[in-house]
Amino acid sequence: MKILLTGANGYIGKRILPILLEQGHTVVCCVRDKERFTPQEIDHPNLEVFEADLLNLQSLSKLPLDIEVSYYLIHSMLHSTDGFEELEQTCARNFVAYIDNTQNRQIIYLSGIANVEVLSRHLESRKLVEGILKKSRSYHTILRAGIIVGSGSASFEIIRDLVEKLAIMVAPQWLLTKCQPIAIRNVIDFLTKVIDHNDCMNQTFDIGGPEVLSYKEMLQQYAEVRKLPRIITTLPVMTPRLSSYWLYFITSTSYNLALNLVDSMKIEVICRPNNLASTLQITLMPYKEAIERATGKIKQQMVISSWTDALSSGILTNDKMKYVEPPDFGCYTDDKRYRFTNNPEQVIENVWALGGDRGWYYGNWLWHLRGLLDKLFGGVGLNRGRRHPTEIEIGDSLDFWRVLLADKEGGRLLLYAEMILPGEAWLEFTISRKNNENFISQKATFRPKGIMGRLYWILSYPFHLFIFRGMVKGIINYNNK
Repeated sequence: MKILLTGANGYIGKRILPILLEQGHTVVCCVRDKERFTPQEIDHPNLEVFEADLLNLQSLSKLPLDIEVSYYLIHSMLHSTDGFEELEQTCARNFVAYIDNTQNRQIIYLSGIANVEVLSRHLESRKLVEGILKKSRSYHTILRAGIIVGSGSASFEIIRDLVEKLAIMVAPQWLLTKCQPIAIRNVIDFLTKVIDHNDCMNQTFDIGGPEVLSYKEMLQQYAEVRKLPRIITTLPVMTPRLSSYWLYFITSTSYNLALNLVDSMKIEVICRPNNLASTLQITLMPYKEAIERATGKIKQQMVISSWTDALSSGILTNDKMKYVEPPDFGCYTDDKRYRFTNNPEQVIENVWALGGDRGWYYGNWLWHLRGLLDKLFGGVGLNRGRRHPTEIEIGDSLDFWRVLLADKEGGRLLLYAEMILPGEAWLEFTISRKNNENFISQKATFRPKGIMGRLYWILSYPFHLFIFRGMVKGIINYNNK
């Protein structure tokens, strides 16, 4: 069967792709940027990758017309606190306009549970998208989920951050809100088993795990699994905005996502009963088991995808992902080049382990201070870390940087700054060999915006000299063996 997978670079898309290929389907992946599409299955004979933007109807004309089943996994909540509803509806309309000209029989959409009268903007937007997809000539199968529990999911990472970092939590009142979490494995089971299933055509199902829990109970049970003694109390005085700041500063989430999540967390998301799990022969995983599996994946460094795989800051546009050469005109640079005699493979490994738990090899407390300042001004900060401690793919987040180019064989790594800056910044590492000698080059490029940008570079330049010199020497000399 030929299946169209939109959102293939996203959290769910990266999980479902290998399953579809294992089942023998031909999968057509629709992505905004091929350069970010680097899964292990990239050379699979049944995989086709097309570059298209659902906000641009004309770009969809290059997609094939012999599609039989399609997944609609597009969401815009991460990018903005304003206007994401319009973006989601535009994408859905363009998708339907394209899909109605194909041989597609079924649209499968992952939505959100919406069983109360007053919905958050996020859930209301999902319902509007459902309505647009239902107007297609294809059959539709809509699966509505609440909190998804899995390594790398935004909800799980927030729970993990809160419990791991805080022994005592003074939390907002919405922690008492009830929800029905579902393991990521079960979500993928539902998404793959409804394909071409007669009982699922033109149907909407709520999908959830076997337990209804409050957010407080979810935190407590995570603490029990991790054997961490925790005290959690709630306060009724925290406004939604204060709650959003609370999540934003403590966890790895962006402020935009925190604001939208808090808006949704005030609403109960409990499934309406249905027999879909038994029809599809799916065994629902208890919450604690889902936590154990998720933490196990993290310990084994087997996180397939993360919510940060999306360009969540909204700062880095698709065009910049293709701009793998930092500009020269009107830019300030700090360029360092050192000869080294250490094993070049170890030096490259050290470059590829930058950030996250390893840190930046020199002045880590200063990097953390810069991350805190970035958070205070609404930036991404350092909390989001990195997907894997030693592996890097194009498009990954790496603390407050985004990976533009990761050529390990060629010894080149290029990062783009997503922290709040009066300008744009790139950080590049290159390992080379000349006249039988090994060299590492580290180049920081800053393109200022206006007088404030130039003043920022002048004031921070001595600091950069101090930090960058120590960092490149740390990369050379660090040996984790």
